[in-house]
Amino acid sequence: MGTVWGASFLFMKVALDGVSFGQVAWSRLILGGLTLGLIVLASRPRVGGGPVLPREAKVWLHFTVIAITGCVIPHLLFAWAEQYVSSSLASIYNAVTPITTALMATLAFRVEKLDRGQILGVAVGILGVIVIIAPWQYAELTGSLWGQIACLGAATCYGFTFGYTRKFLSARPITGATFAFLNIGIGGVIMLALTPVLAWQPVELNWAIVLSLLTLGALGTGLAYIWNINVLRAWGPTNASTVTYVTPVVGVLLGVVILGERFGWHEPIGAGLVLLGILLAQRRIRVGRRIPAESVPA
Repeated sequence: MGTVWGASFLFMKVALDGVSFGQVAWSRLILGGLTLGLIVLASRPRVGGGPVLPREAKVWLHFTVIAITGCVIPHLLFAWAEQYVSSSLASIYNAVTPITTALMATLAFRVEKLDRGQILGVAVGILGVIVIIAPWQYAELTGSLWGQIACLGAATCYGFTFGYTRKFLSARPITGATFAFLNIGIGGVIMLALTPVLAWQPVELNWAIVLSLLTLGALGTGLAYIWNINVLRAWGPTNASTVTYVTPVVGVLLGVVILGERFGWHEPIGAGLVLLGILLAQRRIRVGRRIPAESVPA
């Protein structure tokens, strides 16, 4: 999952050579929804002999919320941001997700509780973000700065979605395939409604752009989301978000090797602080005496 999502930043960068940022986000959700729809149609997954799709209206409402906050908004933000920042830097910002997840799961949804070490981890992670942005470099609001802010906004959306899913949806008897289909499929329907605004522009396609969009949609926004919900249910929102340990490594390697991207001195230092913050927030590194993890039932 981390490898697929890490490569997604490269695919977005390549696709932007021939399509708009709105068309990138539109394509990945439409293709992802179609892929997952075919999987659900073929397998007809059920839990305990129940229906394939949920019948409660409030469940569909919850899925609409996470489709907007976990797909539509962050996919648009990342695609827009990569017009101004490198794919490597965007993948590093995606690694902030465990920090925003810890904050959302604790403060907004109260499905987890942070101990002293985790609070320190959140603080260190925020410091790392500030170092990556390097506000001392900007005398005015540039495209690069706005691009970084957009990446940070996308990571915050993911954190919100992890916490929201844990509180309202994780415990429901819905298979991973159906869960992913509803999440991405509803996002695809929203994108279809926004077609005149987001996708009705000329395109310049070649094999690299078409392959990038297909892979980004069918694999990165299709199959990977089935894996994601299964990990979320097994590990909880904060631990599931540790996929971002792998994502920036893959994203940076591909950006440097394939696209020839370069870094300033502050970006790897900030990324190191973010990683340290994640390790503290995930209790991989403990500070002081051990405090048992507590959580509130969903």
